[in-house]
Amino acid sequence: MYCDVGTKKNSKGYKTTWRGYKLHVDVSDGCLPISVALTAASVHDSQVAIPLMKTTSVRVDYLYDLMDAAFDARPIYEVSRSLGHVPIIDRYSRGKDIVPLAPHEAARYRERTVAERFNSRLKEGFGAGNVMVRGAAKVRLHLMFGVIALFADQLLKLVG
Repeated sequence: MYCDVGTKKNSKGYKTTWRGYKLHVDVSDGCLPISVALTAASVHDSQVAIPLMKTTSVRVDYLYDLMDAAFDARPIYEVSRSLGHVPIIDRYSRGKDIVPLAPHEAARYRERTVAERFNSRLKEGFGAGNVMVRGAAKVRLHLMFGVIALFADQLLKLVG
């Protein structure tokens, strides 16, 4: 794995650019991380979706794959269904009219905020917002310490 430049649009539509790596995480309803993958910053999230779905499916039984519009691709739907899951993926317009999610799908899709909350907590409170080490191995170790600490913190919240 190598360090490179990643770019994406933020929630306000402005481009954000960074140099380094990207952490991809599958999160349970209880905000517990199940599978984690570290990639170069330029790797699109959808390229890691299928390997993460397969890894997570081996570790836990679950019913739904909830993903945002970046994952709206036929192969992701197909793999999700082949694993016995129901894919609920926000639609990407591609210059056409967007077909909205069915009401029951939209209600389930709102649960995706758990993943956003996990990422926010990891960045703000568990060291992923400012990684000051170089090299994939050191970055992975730094981020995994944060993931483990967040897992423990969330587990204590769920139990207590």
